[in-house]
Amino acid sequence: MMTLKKRRRIQIIVLAFAALGVATVLIGYALQDGINYFRSPTQVTEAPPPSSEKFRIGGLVSENSLRTIGDASVTFSVTDGNATVPVIYVGMLPDLFEEGQGMIGLGSFVDGTFLATEILAKHDENYMPAEVIDALEAQGVYQGGRQDPNQSEDTKNGAGNDS
Repeated sequence: MMTLKKRRRIQIIVLAFAALGVATVLIGYALQDGINYFRSPTQVTEAPPPSSEKFRIGGLVSENSLRTIGDASVTFSVTDGNATVPVIYVGMLPDLFEEGQGMIGLGSFVDGTFLATEILAKHDENYMPAEVIDALEAQGVYQGGRQDPNQSEDTKNGAGNDS
């Protein structure tokens, strides 16, 4: 026969596991909106995601594809050298956004067009997101290699050598 002390201990342990389970489910539910998968234009055209799915697309802005519609709408195409996806974005583009440069967009793919809710552009002449480099290297378009972000401009140019 269980004593009152053992029964209380078991009740507390069961209650703690139940609370831990509820907390795990709530955290998982809260994080599911924050997870956005990256896809290249080739992946999007080969296996179009459902229109309800938000994801990131990245590549190079196609030359001569940038068009302004009205006051705040912009259309352009993003390519990885293999496939091209049309993009529509309503809002202000980043200052460094231009044709032939790397970009990442967040949004959804609806009726053959990527509807972007956010556009990110490269931040200097050397930077390109790792996902975009991987996708472009896989297509054979990018051969630039990766740079060490801790390497300064002086050491890149050989000016930092004392020998």
